Amino acid sequence: MTDFGLWYDFRNPDRERPFGAFYRELLEQIGWAEQQGIDSVWLTEHHFVPDGYSPSPFVLASAIGQRTSRLRIGTNLIVSPLHDPVRLAEDSATLSLLTGGRFDLGVGQGYWEREFAAFGQRVVNRPSLLEEGVEVIRRAWAGDASGFAGRRYALPEGLAVTPQPETTPLLLVGAMAEPAIARAARIADGFLSTQNAHQQAYLDECAALGREDPRIYAGQWAIIAEDPERTWAAIGEHALYQLNEYISWGAFGPPDATPRFTDPQQILDAGAYVLMDAGAAVDEYTALLRERPQIRDVHFWAQLPGEPVDSGSERIEYLTTKVIPRIRERL
Repeated sequence: MTDFGLWYDFRNPDRERPFGAFYRELLEQIGWAEQQGIDSVWLTEHHFVPDGYSPSPFVLASAIGQRTSRLRIGTNLIVSPLHDPVRLAEDSATLSLLTGGRFDLGVGQGYWEREFAAFGQRVVNRPSLLEEGVEVIRRAWAGDASGFAGRRYALPEGLAVTPQPETTPLLLVGAMAEPAIARAARIADGFLSTQNAHQQAYLDECAALGREDPRIYAGQWAIIAEDPERTWAAIGEHALYQLNEYISWGAFGPPDATPRFTDPQQILDAGAYVLMDAGAAVDEYTALLRERPQIRDVHFWAQLPGEPVDSGSERIEYLTTKVIPRIRERL
């Protein structure tokens, strides 16, 4: 059965709202969402963003783990080339132990030049940093990463990595470009997709490799509400801020060559976000999951940057009462 989850970046552009209070509100929301029937929470990472885009997803994951008992916690995603892979393995193993095996590690190669420069890495080395990092993480979870020698990482002998996870996390990889999708099919336990794009390309790559059980974890850019147009009128400016920030960092190509959105309607016209009420969402996601049974999780942005927490909670309640049960009934 497919899980349904929430995606968080913990962005707080409201300078009047203290970050501590904001964190507490969202942690309370997540605990409540689990009680409403949400199955998973996904955390993402960036650095040096004035609005506080979550730079420490593992700390947040630990706090979520202590406030919940059932939902899975994952990263979508950690920019792994910015990190020492042994530390990623250690933190992930610790989270898995703390949560009773409910943590999964999702990574990607990143794109923002500013982050790479600040952490002493080069964007051109992203593919090898990611791929070697995945190998080191797997070795570390098995208990011993010693003696690894690659282009980017070299570890001495005699490096036992403890404690080992009792339940080994899934190691998921996100990608959008063709070579990166092929890499994900080859090295990952599953694929982090964005807006359901590239899923078929990933499945084709898995088939070519003879992989019999491909897994997709599908992040959605959708606003589902009883009156989605009215909701968009209230929160569309937050989506405009969100997307234009991503564009300025280079998420969708060279920032100087990628035009910004000028208003919320342009976002809808481009299909960057879609609006649905319960009926449309049930039809859309029932059809998607029938077509692609490889999808193990579908997750939605819980809060747009700057959106009031009550507004996000209203959409979560609508999702858990009017949408998810009906999809499961149909399936």
